[in-house]
Amino acid sequence: MSKVIISCAITGSVHTPTMSPHLPVTPDEIAAQAIEAAEAGASVLHLHARDPHNGKPTPDPEVFMRFLPRIKEATDAVVNITTGGGQGMSLEDRIAAAERASPELCSLNMGSMNFGMYPMLARYQEFKHDWERPYLEGSRDWIFRNTFGDIENIVERLGKGHGTRFEFECYDISHLYTLAHFLDRKLVTPPLFVQSIFGILGGQGADTENLLHAKRLADKLFGDDYRWSVMASGKYQMPFITMGAINGSNVRVGLEDSLYARRGKLATSNAEQVRLIRSILEPLSLEVATPDEARKILDLKGADNVTF
Repeated sequence: MSKVIISCAITGSVHTPTMSPHLPVTPDEIAAQAIEAAEAGASVLHLHARDPHNGKPTPDPEVFMRFLPRIKEATDAVVNITTGGGQGMSLEDRIAAAERASPELCSLNMGSMNFGMYPMLARYQEFKHDWERPYLEGSRDWIFRNTFGDIENIVERLGKGHGTRFEFECYDISHLYTLAHFLDRKLVTPPLFVQSIFGILGGQGADTENLLHAKRLADKLFGDDYRWSVMASGKYQMPFITMGAINGSNVRVGLEDSLYARRGKLATSNAEQVRLIRSILEPLSLEVATPDEARKILDLKGADNVTF
């Protein structure tokens, strides 16, 4: 087995500020937590931005540029910028920061889907900000759009236009077939970085059989042409990524995916989750990849070729 790449998704666009005082919101907080996560052993940092005044997800490249250069200056971690964005953002919104920053790596969701966040409403009686409740409720009727045309657009503009490679986010088995379609058309090139995602309402459930099936199917579709990673939401985060690692995957942690360190205990930082998964991997003789090793594994263009 090659070394395990730990990705860390720092803030995301799912959780809201009410849910945890440790969720990074401002550029200062995002930069500080990203740097700390890299120091703890994350070689890839997956980044969204938030309005520093109220914590609402924002696609504004100016906000991204308030933390991206600081992260690059302080770490050698691979920066992975979202193209998923958040609820209510257009495709142009979603890729604006990536086009500005020309990163080594971007996320790319491989299909349109329902993306239900509204069950979290039942856990909170009051919210800090007026936007939080309608944002979560709005996911009841939200379709996370990623059409074939959208995917082609992103691949053309960021892949061909900037030499950016992709973390292909696969929330369902059908997304693996969609990725195989783009590989057959030679619009994407190996090695493919395939992120299998479990436990999102609207996507594949966090079931062991689903994890093993995803691995078998990816092996069938991509052979040696892909690098696998596993991410799971909420309470499934650590058990599922541990199972993934045992079965040959890379792993993703971070407050985007789960706010907890263990049952009933909020994680105080992204770095705490990175340290926790390292404490699981290393006794299993699974060595953690450095950023430069991750670049080699994923065939990235290098940090000298970004524009931040």
